[in-house]
Amino acid sequence: MLPGWTNSGPDHWQSHWERAHAEYQRVQQDDWERPDRADWLRKIDAEIRKNNPPIVLVGHSLGCIAAVEWAVSADSTSLSRVVGAFLVAPADTERRSAPEVLHPWRPVPLTRLRFPSLLVASRTDDSASFARSELFASAWGSSLIDVGDAGHIHPAAGYGPWPEGQRLLDDFIARLLTERPNQAMQRTAPRSDA
Repeated sequence: MLPGWTNSGPDHWQSHWERAHAEYQRVQQDDWERPDRADWLRKIDAEIRKNNPPIVLVGHSLGCIAAVEWAVSADSTSLSRVVGAFLVAPADTERRSAPEVLHPWRPVPLTRLRFPSLLVASRTDDSASFARSELFASAWGSSLIDVGDAGHIHPAAGYGPWPEGQRLLDDFIARLLTERPNQAMQRTAPRSDA
């Protein structure tokens, strides 16, 4: 789980899903309020390296941009551990209204991802226009799901547990299984180095 700026609170769908699935893990950042790009990407890479593959990244908002930034800069060892990304309501850090603390995350990378991805976008998201979400999906090679009038797809927009989203993720993982029959899609707990 890759939350966005300020983290995902207890009523956020990422938090609900983590509580319901012990195998879902959040990448914890040192500073959620001032998201330093290099620090966030190092944390993501470290968590990917210490968990058993295959791994599916589940990002929301700035977490989507972080996932893509990580994928653009990751080495082949880390990349080989990730089989897909489920990206919900990516934040357009280049939008005119983007908070200044997000400006270091500019420009948004428009590079094709080297693993399958699914982008879930809203037509009424104040963090990214639908046109920008379409551009991101096209550039990243992501399948796009239009959820209509859903705001930023977070608790304030009525998306707490979000069972429809869980079904979308489950279907996406099932498709990954079909496309990668030789790789067991098991979501495992992190290895302990102790």
